[in-house]
Amino acid sequence: MANTKPKEASIGLRAKTGRAIAVVLSMPAGAPRFIRRTELSLTDPAVPATGQPYHVVMELPWGEATIAVRKINAKIEIIASKALARLVREVESEGLIVRSVGIAGAGNRDLEKIGSTHIRAHAAEGVLFRHALEVAAAHNKLSCRAFDERTIDDIAGADLKRPLAEVKNHLAEMGRIAGSPWRADEKAAATAAWLALAGRARK
Repeated sequence: MANTKPKEASIGLRAKTGRAIAVVLSMPAGAPRFIRRTELSLTDPAVPATGQPYHVVMELPWGEATIAVRKINAKIEIIASKALARLVREVESEGLIVRSVGIAGAGNRDLEKIGSTHIRAHAAEGVLFRHALEVAAAHNKLSCRAFDERTIDDIAGADLKRPLAEVKNHLAEMGRIAGSPWRADEKAAATAAWLALAGRARK
């Protein structure tokens, strides 16, 4: 009898302000197969502040700004959770099963020490949207691995136990299958998905 067990898939997300680039890969973890590429909206058009929440309050002292964005932040987390749930349903309708999410985004930093309020708003939003995706993964009961966008390539080379050039070649092959666009954002999302798959395979 043929094995009808669904093949496991992973969703990689590149967190951006107000959106996330998503790439879906499936097992085997050693040489994952490209499934699809899409984009998740993390904003509510009826609530413009969900697009750049910290810009709305960037003239406030930092402590007050972090309090002022709490309600909007909670709304973004709900939007992200619903968007991820929809993507999971779409992927699983193709006979796959999603167990994990990899997220590439802004790394944690001491935001209060950033002198420029405008630069700080951008940096804070990078962290906020990455965290919203982590909350979405937890809400959807998916294992999650989050990566700093600045170091994910180095992590991939070490974690996947293969030369970084080989990882990049496999990502380039995925890009040929996916077609344009296949930019740094898509590559980061694919890398995050691959790392999430690898983490699951070791369990």
